[in-house]
Amino acid sequence: MIYLKKPEWSWQPAERVTHVHHWVKQEGEADVILFGAPLSRSSISASAASDYPEAFRKMWKGFATYNLDERVDLRGVSVRDAGDVMMHTTNIKESHRRIEDTAESLANGKLTCMIGGDHSTTACAVRGFKKAFPYERIGILQLDTHLDVRDPKELGPANGTPIRQLIDGEAVRGEDVVNIGLHGYFNAKELVDYADEKGIRMVTMREARKAGITETIQHAIESLGDVDRIYATIDMDVLDISVAPGVPASTPGGMKSEELFEALLEIGKSEKVKHIDFVCLDPQKDDHVSATVKTGVYAWLQFMTGVAMRS
Repeated sequence: MIYLKKPEWSWQPAERVTHVHHWVKQEGEADVILFGAPLSRSSISASAASDYPEAFRKMWKGFATYNLDERVDLRGVSVRDAGDVMMHTTNIKESHRRIEDTAESLANGKLTCMIGGDHSTTACAVRGFKKAFPYERIGILQLDTHLDVRDPKELGPANGTPIRQLIDGEAVRGEDVVNIGLHGYFNAKELVDYADEKGIRMVTMREARKAGITETIQHAIESLGDVDRIYATIDMDVLDISVAPGVPASTPGGMKSEELFEALLEIGKSEKVKHIDFVCLDPQKDDHVSATVKTGVYAWLQFMTGVAMRS
């Protein structure tokens, strides 16, 4: 079953397509299906990440469809906004089930993009895609400051648990998870031990910078060569706190915005990447010029540029 509410924003005639809010359509077939998962009640810390899908759409008006750096026009890729999954007012598990069911129902699209929401939504979406493709092996490419392998038996299905949920639930294998962006003092030793035990491949921010961001992403995708499809999950707390005031869990030592943009361009180029999400951005904590929301939209457009460049 699908639980989607169409977005409430104006649509423009096709002949006026020059900016993102003109380009994304509401109906019909498309290369990319976009949907929102406006849930943050499952966040460990206070968060209004549930507001991000709406803020994401409102920010579109400030961006053209043409990428000057790459000389790529995004109008060559068709995108349909399917709307937001309707969340239950009080029941988190029911909201999670709705995200899972919706992801399964949208899985026949060529490529899906989910705008969260906190990171608990990732586990739901991956389980939905696993139901749609039960005989396929799904790999996870995660950009994150945290491992997100805290025990759901202690916290419930919260935003710190999605990767552990997927591994313990056998939706993905530990060795099919690559996490890039880890650093510093933000993962307890017990969580690192769990990651080591399950075979999660951890690439620290320092290692990624030393090797080069593009090269790190390329190597990560190559290392997932045995999987059938890759789900990329972008926790916006991978960004350094100096450039991400609207991310509740952002930290010192994280990615610069241009490093994230470089990574997403490369992720978008890979034919094996069939799904992506952007999670954990709280517009209510953003600064007066909405710097983090703008960064989030730019990040998505970089991914879309990579998609447009697929040969």
